[in-house]
Amino acid sequence: MRVLGIDPSLQSSGFGIIENDGDRARPVAYGVIKPSPGLPFFKKLNEIREEIGKLIRAYAPDEAAIENPFYAKNVKTAMLLGQVRGAVLVAIAGTDCGFHEYSALEIKKAVTGYGQADKEQVQTMVQALLGLDDDRLPLDASDALAAAICHLNCRLSQIKVEGPDPS
Repeated sequence: MRVLGIDPSLQSSGFGIIENDGDRARPVAYGVIKPSPGLPFFKKLNEIREEIGKLIRAYAPDEAAIENPFYAKNVKTAMLLGQVRGAVLVAIAGTDCGFHEYSALEIKKAVTGYGQADKEQVQTMVQALLGLDDDRLPLDASDALAAAICHLNCRLSQIKVEGPDPS
């Protein structure tokens, strides 16, 4: 199973693609999507949508996972993040890729065992779990990889309980 994790942000949306090779998850690709500075807001959203679409076409993930924020520091930030998430959802909706959302608490707990872990703790555990020795791993990319790890763990547990999908 191949999973695309996304950490949406207007300035730097993280992405991470992992694949289960039987015994453990391995990284396939990761990085950040940084819309061109100076573009109007709606063009930045379109650039994010296009880049997510390219990733899905290039790497053919089976499913995608994204963080579902419960709150933002202010209303304006919440609205901007909601619009970025909308662009990501539109990119995913136009494909056969499944879609799942997880709270930040669920993602952090799945990766670190502690729902209040900070970004650096998440990054350290993502590197350990995926065997990454990239000391330049962006925090946004490690957050996206964490979302993918969280979803892969959930799906593999579900498959063990329910059995493989008959389709």
